[in-house]
Amino acid sequence: MNGPHDLGGQMGFGPVAPEMNEPYFHADWEKRALGITISCGAFGAWTIDESRHARENIPPADYLSASYYEIWIRGVETLLERHGFVTRQELLSGRKLQEGAVPKRVLKAEMVPAALAKGGPCDRPVEAAPLFATGERVKTKNFNPATHTRLPRYARAKLGVVEAVQGFFVFPDDNAHGKGENPQWLYTIVFDGGEIWGEGADPSLTVSIDAWESYLEPV
Repeated sequence: MNGPHDLGGQMGFGPVAPEMNEPYFHADWEKRALGITISCGAFGAWTIDESRHARENIPPADYLSASYYEIWIRGVETLLERHGFVTRQELLSGRKLQEGAVPKRVLKAEMVPAALAKGGPCDRPVEAAPLFATGERVKTKNFNPATHTRLPRYARAKLGVVEAVQGFFVFPDDNAHGKGENPQWLYTIVFDGGEIWGEGADPSLTVSIDAWESYLEPV
């Protein structure tokens, strides 16, 4: 979807200014926000792609005025309510008012190191040969879905070259909406700066993105 999260190439937001020696957290509540998000994700009720889409659906004014972990918390509130773990009234009151859904799993403190080390691999066994090869020219499709996608606006309808064939991975555009994993080949595509940014772009720049096979057309 073309939401407030997709800021690549947008004007008026100022330069990216990395914070020198930035701490992992700027306040104690951010630690809790991360812990809540991870522990709720362990319930097994939604996928990482659905969680991303929940954050993308935050109204633009709210999204752009929120901090990183505020966005995470608002996203997880949406997911908890959607899957029956809490009600809107409970979120507003901060109190349990009724029995909610029962999670498939509960992440306990002693399980955290192993769970984080394991991660959530999204590569899958190969089911077909890739359509494109390293060095091949391709063009990204031009579409504007209301649903989740990992193809950013600035890289749509652009000519690029396959830089690498990464493997066979879960297709997030379907997985975010309960349509199954439907894995596809994933490629790294490199674009010249001028192709992305147009006239006046630094000719020495290139931009690389990871793109699923269905995002691409042969040239």
